This record gives sequence, C-alpha cells and structure tokens, in this order.
Amino acid sequence: MQMPEPDQGVIDAKADIVTALRAIVPGEGVIVDAEELKAYETDGLTAYRQLPLIVVLPETTQQVSEVLKVCQARGVKVVPRGAGTSLSGGALPLADGIILGLGKFNRVLEIDFDNRCAVVQPGVTNLAITKAVEDQGFYYAPDPSSQIACTIGGNVAENSGGVHCLKYGLTTNNLLGLEMVLMDGTILRLGGKHLDAEGYDLLGIMTGSEGLLGVVTEVTVRLLKKPETARALLLGFPTNEQAGDAVAAIIAAGIIPGGMEMMDKPAIHAAEDFVHAGYPRDVEALLIVELDGPQAEVDYLIGEVSRICEENGAVTSRISENEEERMTFWAGRKAAFPAVGRISPDYYCMDGTIPRAQLPVVLRRMREFSEHYGLRVANVFHAGDGNLHPLILYDANKPGELEKAEDFGADILKLCVEVGGVLTGEHGVGVEKRDLMGAMFNETDLKQQQRVKCAFDPEALLNPGKVFPQLHRCAELGRMHISGGKLPFPDLPRF
Repeated sequence: MQMPEPDQGVIDAKADIVTALRAIVPGEGVIVDAEELKAYETDGLTAYRQLPLIVVLPETTQQVSEVLKVCQARGVKVVPRGAGTSLSGGALPLADGIILGLGKFNRVLEIDFDNRCAVVQPGVTNLAITKAVEDQGFYYAPDPSSQIACTIGGNVAENSGGVHCLKYGLTTNNLLGLEMVLMDGTILRLGGKHLDAEGYDLLGIMTGSEGLLGVVTEVTVRLLKKPETARALLLGFPTNEQAGDAVAAIIAAGIIPGGMEMMDKPAIHAAEDFVHAGYPRDVEALLIVELDGPQAEVDYLIGEVSRICEENGAVTSRISENEEERMTFWAGRKAAFPAVGRISPDYYCMDGTIPRAQLPVVLRRMREFSEHYGLRVANVFHAGDGNLHPLILYDANKPGELEKAEDFGADILKLCVEVGGVLTGEHGVGVEKRDLMGAMFNETDLKQQQRVKCAFDPEALLNPGKVFPQLHRCAELGRMHISGGKLPFPDLPRF
C-alpha cells in the first residue's frame, strides 16, 4: 500500500522551525535525521516509543530561553530531557514536538565548602556531585539506584530519593536554589545558597513538577559532611511479613537508620548471581540496614537493630566489619534492576508508596496478583519510607504479556492508594500512571493542580500528555474555573 505524501504545509512548518532553531543553536545542535532521532525515541519506560519531530541540544541558558521563545511563538510542544532514565515515561517524545536535550549542561560550576553547597548544571549526574567533593569528606545525600547515570535536573523533575532518603530526605530536602526558564523564555532564579527562600515556595512547586512548569538550567544543592562511622547489617527472614514487621518495629523504637532496604527471594537470587555480595539464598526476605553517625552511637544502634530483628524472626545476621564489606552489601541492592534483567527478557518497574505498617498486607496481595496474572514479580524497595519498586517480569515477544504486566502494575498502584499510600514515590506520574490519577484525586483536585500549570505555561506546551488524564484549556489566568474542553491525547505508541 502506498503511503500518503506528507502535507506540504507540515513540511514547510517543520523547515521553518528547523531554520529558527539552527539560528540559535548552530552546528550539530539541531537533529532532524530519522536515524539520529532514534536515540531519543524512548526513555527508561521502554514499552513506549515515538520519534520526536526535532531534537535541539542547547549549551547555554540564553539558548534555552531563545529556543522556548521560538516554540511558544509557533505553538510547538517541548519535552525537556536529561539522561532519559525516567521510568514513568516522563521524557517520552511527541511526534509533533521537540526534545530539548540538556546533556551538554554537564559542568560543576562551583563548590562552596564554607556554605556547604555546590552549584551544578542539570546534566551533571547525581553520583558526579559526590565524586567532586568526596576528597574533602563531603557528599550529596540523595542516591537513587540509577545515580551513576541519572542527572540532577531529572532528580529535580521527579523529586528522586534513594536508599538514604529515610534519614536525609529526598531531592526537595537537599535543594537550595534553581535557575529555570519559563515557556515564554523568561529566566528566573529561585532560592540560592541560603537556607530558605523568601515568599511563596516556588522551589517546592518546581521540585517534582515533571517538566510541566519550566526548564531547569542550574541547580544549587546542599552538601553534607561524611558521617564519622557507617556500618550495615544484612538480615535474612523466613517470610516477607516478618521482615516487614521488623521494619515497622525498628522505626517504632525511634531508630532512624541511614538506609533500610528490603528484597524478596527472587530479587535476592538475581542480585547474588550478578554481584556475589554474599546474600543468603535460603531466606524469603532480606533487609539491609545501615546506621551512621558517631562510632559510639552506631555501635549501640547496631545492637538494638540486631535485637529487634531477632525478636521478629531473623534467621541470619551479618554486620559489616569494614568499608569494603559495607559497600559490598549495598552493591547487590544497587545492581538489583540490571540483575533482574538477566532473568527475564523484559521487566516493568513500578513505583508506589505505602504506610510502613501496611507492608505485610501489600506483599501478600502482590503474591495473589502474581498468581492471577501468571507473571513473576521481584520486590526491591526502600522499606524505611514505604517506597515500593516491584519488578514485574514478562516477555514482550509473547502476545498479551505487556498488557498483562500493565494491568498487574495498575492493580499494585491502586492497592497502594487503597491502603493509604500514593501512586508514586520518586519515579513520577509521567504517562505510566497518568490514567490512574483518578484513583487518588477527584476532578476538583486535578483541576486545582492544572491551575498551577496554567500560571506557568498557559498554552500547555511544556511536556503535554504527562501527569493529567485530561487537560483543560486555560481560559485566563486567575479564573476560578478552567474552561475550554478536553484536549485529546494521542494513543501511546508501544514498542
């Protein structure tokens, strides 16, 4: 069958945009070739793929501003993108929109030890911040498992956490300032090196806004002094429920570990086969609990945590005796996602958060879901703050398995809300959870959230199709009711 010829008006409009963008970002900074665009067709949620219209790679804040002005004047949609590690489809391209790639914003601009902060560009990886300051005994606390690849700009967009967020907080708790560009090209600075910003908490609104409100071009983060002592315990349990009860008991005792992670049997075996961290294979659940601080405090808390876990049924217990062993304990957990990738052709990584006390209930229900859908699930999650990361194993080459995995994941997220939790902990809503927002928010709630977007991006050109199950036009800023009609979102192209 002969494909229809592209509309000449569309061709001319694209050529006009390309010409305007190349005037701002010369050389190889504007990508239009179909083969080269394929590098940007998906993000960490690889079930969906879509070639963008154009990719533009600016190098300065002024270039970002000019690019956004061009797009606003022509009504062109813009998807900001960092490293593309989003697991919720947050950086999924649009066929009629451009990708604004920030990979060239990759410099550490300033390290200020006196004020215990660093100023970095959004394309700097999370781990690179710690690497830049560790020789002076400092580090950057948030440490998502993808920290070797994910960028700080993406961390701001999704309010990322990591294994140490229980004690040291998420991105929002370690962020001091931002430079950002609005859709109309306006350059704003929020916060700075000082402890708190005056006026409305716009810094808080931007953190976790998933690229819907503005494009971040500079980030000021808090640096922490490395603790005097850090030791980790490796604790095995005969059931997931007992491990969950131990987590609740540790927190109830007033102990706040530096990190507390849990893995179930499938994840334990996958990680051990991959990393050889010395994990016990004869247990159903594994806890990694890290205590840090002054040595006397750590030694005391190690004993308390050991006692609490024994009382809750722990059958194996190891305590790290040196820094190398502590890092080995964590190596398996940090490599859990790629490790699971070795035992299944595909996996669907979920992200939901529940009250800690509901952990045994949720794990039991997940087993029931697994039997119902006929799909295996491996669990790795931040047990201390209830942030679950179930990995649903499937084979995309088998008809219907992707759809079953998506339905399985939707049931898990609905369960999180049902027991008093939320749809996401750190991966964001993106396109993955967009159509589940109604399980947590009513129409009034969603419209109120969209009013915030209207204040920043009244034409809804920044990352449209993400977060909101339906988008209402902004009749005018400040009105109590958003009118207009539903803006249809295209069906998501599956891989």
